[in-house]
Amino acid sequence: MVVRMRHTRAQTANRRSHHALKNPALSKDSSGKVHLRHRAHPKTGEYRGRKV
Repeated sequence: MVVRMRHTRAQTANRRSHHALKNPALSKDSSGKVHLRHRAHPKTGEYRGRKV
């Protein structure tokens, strides 16, 4: 079987369509402060409503 080495612009663009940067997912703790998901808040030290 021969492996094609060339790709059309459309194939390249379809692959690159997934390369866009996305905004990070943020959560609010019980005090209403925003922090990154799956991480404790750096100031309050809370994670999932508990002090850690």
